[in-house]
Formats: sequence, structure tokens, C-alpha cells
Amino acid sequence: MKPLALLTLLLSPALLAQTPDAPQTSTITVNSTLVVVPALVKTKSGELVYTLKADDFLLTDDGVPQKLRLDEDTGSQPLALVLCVETGGDGASHLQDYQNLGPMLDAVLGAVDHKVAVVGFDSKPVLLHGFTPNTDFIEHSLNELDPGDKDNAILDAITFSVEMLRAQPTTYRRAILLLSETVDHGSSTPLVDVLRDISDTNTSIYSIGFNSSRAAIGHEASKLSSDQPGPTKGCFSRDFGTDADGNPIPPPDSKALQNFDCFAELLPPLRLAKMAEIAFGNALRRNVSSSVARLTGGEFYKFSNVKNLQRDLLTISNHIPNRYTLSFRPQDPVPGFHSINLTLPNYPQLHVEARNGYWIESTNPTP
Repeated sequence: MKPLALLTLLLSPALLAQTPDAPQTSTITVNSTLVVVPALVKTKSGELVYTLKADDFLLTDDGVPQKLRLDEDTGSQPLALVLCVETGGDGASHLQDYQNLGPMLDAVLGAVDHKVAVVGFDSKPVLLHGFTPNTDFIEHSLNELDPGDKDNAILDAITFSVEMLRAQPTTYRRAILLLSETVDHGSSTPLVDVLRDISDTNTSIYSIGFNSSRAAIGHEASKLSSDQPGPTKGCFSRDFGTDADGNPIPPPDSKALQNFDCFAELLPPLRLAKMAEIAFGNALRRNVSSSVARLTGGEFYKFSNVKNLQRDLLTISNHIPNRYTLSFRPQDPVPGFHSINLTLPNYPQLHVEARNGYWIESTNPTP
């Protein structure tokens, strides 16, 4: 699959040639954005569907339908994979679960040319093994993991892994297999920066996540429960103005729910956070590993035990090469986040999974 990028295409040098007396002018550029959308189609029973054509899909970019192209035989492309493993926080108690996964990794990689690297992370990501085609080396690295500190900087580790993938040849598909908690604790990388990096390298993230401890959940929950009301009538405000009859519009019953709705409105690409009820009461938390997987068109699986981990890896190994690779050139490639939605209008009985957004960087220099 081709990476998402904002391409600057210079006009032919012959067209830009000038006579010696002609005044110098600025270079003319044409902006052309190619957006790649991997998609997985399944029946209600979970069986994969392989027979669809480009015209069977309907994709909208910020609500505007786009003309799609279907690329053939992308499953034979080589694969660069970063195995990103949490060694800190609650991840320290799961390190033994990742031993002897060599056969499962071979299945995920398939028969195509590949290279794999291992990144471990607690409060900071660390390269444990550079890219290699030899999964025996990777399995050895997994067998020798050491517990880290109390933090689990998931977003920092994703950014670190994306930068490694950025250096790989553009002919390679790029993916991250993330084994971590669902709650980030200790990252300094903003979510928007993670979004930009993922989009720029066209990286798919497959996550297998386990529940965070009650202590970590409480710490992160406090970040979403600020009593600061925000600007008047703004998203985070408690003043919602009046209705058509002049009556005050009441705020949402739950401050946490309001915060979630505001984050989802301001940063829809990550769906910020699939909120879930965990631990005691109605505490709502952000599921980072699930959000980044769904953002990129990858998949999220909930970790329960080693047997299910192996089963999920086998499922991922079947899904990676069997995705449709759709692409389009936006009609209005304005800089910023674009929300995309992929459906099958004539096949309501089928379920399609695909990335839900992408980012376009501005080409205008900063003053």
C-alpha cells in the first residue's frame, strides 16, 4: 500500500525554462494528495469477503463522496513491523505471556519479505532489537524482557515506532503490533502529533490491550474531571445559552460525558477515546490502544490469557494480507484533519472496517 503524503509536483523544467532576460519568478507547484484506505469486509458471522469492486464502496471525505480506486494484489508487498511491548506499569506482570511467540509472529508476517523490530517501553521507549528478517532473534528479545518502571507512555512509544518505520523503504507496508494497557500514563506526545505521524507513514496499528489497574485509571480520570468551565458557550462551558423560547439550555448530566463529547468534537480522528465503564462506579476512561487501532484501520483485541493472545495473533495474520486497498485523491485537499467514512450501500448485511480519518499538512511556510 502507498503511504499517505502531501506531494508537491513541480512542473516540467522545460515548461519553467526562461530566457536570460526574463524576470525570475516563484516556482509553480501543484498539490496532489493520495489517500490510501485499507478496508476489511466481513459477514455477520465474521467470514472475510474478497469479491467486491471499487464501485461497491462509498467513501465520503468530510461528507463529500470521492472517486475510489482499488489496488490489486497488495498482499504480496513486503512488510515492516514494529512489535511495541509495554514493560512498565501493569505490563510488567504480562512479560511471561509474550514468551515463545515465534510461530505466531511467523504467521502474522506470512510468506512475504519482511523485517521486524522490537520496542519496549515504560516511561520511555527503548529499541530492544533493530529490524531483522529473523524472527528467532525477535523471539529471543521477547523472552528476555525486563520489568520497567511504573509508567506506560503508550503514545510516546507509538511515535518512536512510527519514526523507525518512516526510515523503511516506501515499498514496504508498515504496521505496529502494540501489546499494552488501554490507558496511557506518562506520555508527553500530544494526540494530534501521533495522528500526524501515523498518517504521514500510512501505518496500521494492531493492538492487544489489557485493563489498567484501578490506581492508573483513577490517575487518568482526574485529568478529565477539571472544574474549569471553559469559555462561555464553548464546548467545555457550563453555560449553553438559551433555547428558542429563551429558556436556559441545561448542561449534560455528567461532566465526564461532556468532556468526552468535547474531546471527540475537537479531535475526532482518534475518536479520542472510546469511553468504557471500568473499575467501580461510572468512571469513564480513554482506551488509547483501541482508539489508535481503529483510527488507522487496524484492529483492537482485548487481552485475557495466553491462549486468546495466540488466537488473536492468528486472526490478525489472516486479516493483514486480505484487506482491500482503496485510494482516492480528495476533491478539496485543505490542510488539517479530514474525517472519512467508508460504507457498502448495496450490501447492508456486510460489515466494513477502515480508517476513519487522515491529516494533510500545510505546504505554506511559517512566517
